[in-house]
Amino acid sequence: MRSQFFPSRTVSLYMGKMFLVRTLAILAALVLVLQALDLLSESGTILTYPGNGDAQIWRYVSLRTPEIIARFLPFSVLLGTIITLTTLNQNSEVIALKASGLSAHQVLAPLIVASLAIAMLSFAFNDRIVSRATATLNRWQKVQYGPMPTDRGDRQNVWVRDGEDLMLVGQVKGKGDQAKLSTVTIYDREDGNLAAIIRAPRGVRDGDGWRIGPATRFAVASGKTTPMGAIVVARGVRADQFTLTNIDADGTSFGALREAIADLGAAGRPTKALEGSLWHKISGPLSSVLMPLLGAVAAFGLARSGQLFLRAVIGMSLGFAYFVADNFALAMGNLGAYPPFLAAWAPFLLFLMIGELLLVRTEE
Repeated sequence: MRSQFFPSRTVSLYMGKMFLVRTLAILAALVLVLQALDLLSESGTILTYPGNGDAQIWRYVSLRTPEIIARFLPFSVLLGTIITLTTLNQNSEVIALKASGLSAHQVLAPLIVASLAIAMLSFAFNDRIVSRATATLNRWQKVQYGPMPTDRGDRQNVWVRDGEDLMLVGQVKGKGDQAKLSTVTIYDREDGNLAAIIRAPRGVRDGDGWRIGPATRFAVASGKTTPMGAIVVARGVRADQFTLTNIDADGTSFGALREAIADLGAAGRPTKALEGSLWHKISGPLSSVLMPLLGAVAAFGLARSGQLFLRAVIGMSLGFAYFVADNFALAMGNLGAYPPFLAAWAPFLLFLMIGELLLVRTEE
């Protein structure tokens, strides 16, 4: 038995099924309660918009539920692990497995494999469903739960720096060299002081710059406005600098976020916070694999005095401590205090070592 990583096939299926059933039951209960509480706080705002009714309420539920599932799935895995191991310990099944020659890692193997499958499904669910639901819900909330305008990829109120000068574009339509600018305002600065303001109703790509017109120039010193016709400005400013705006990491899939980070980096914009969110799209779902290790104290422990409830509380404390550390590290990464990779993976690696240390010191 010691040469095998798993227990027997029967025992593995028995433990895996017990773990999955309890995890899904806890997840369903959490989603039901939390969605009801969330709906109580948002239903009034939804129904405030004229014409909204039951259909909009159910639409909100369909968009909000995936977010709740994604956020509380690791909690459900933690509680499912503790309940499963507590039940096995209480029925002396763990003692029987240990007496048959299995190590603690072999006893936990079926739960770890099942949690790995949950992590893979969680990543796919987050990437394909949660990101789209989050993006749609954010757009809907911006219009106060009213009718959403068609998103044609247009950008509003885009700021671009051209050396010392600042350029404000009221609306950008299209992408690349086909981008068209509307309501262009250029703040011409010299030595940090505003020298003139150039305005034009429209602009298009022209070589390495942008042809705007008919332009007018307002001189700050003299207070005079001078017509300039069509002029070429912002030479060296790329088209993607107008089309790249703030990226919502939660509402963007893994592949789209990776491409956006590459584009922002090429445009010279900061990407550290987005890189941390990109790594967290992997480490977040993978945290489910940690839960059997952190909750193992409910099944194993040095004390055999019947303090099963205390060991279950310790397992819950370890799991919740991981979530606190994970949120803290991600916040520090968004602030730029932690490197992106460290912000996403440091809590995972730290609690992996803590779980292994506790398991080895107590049982191996």
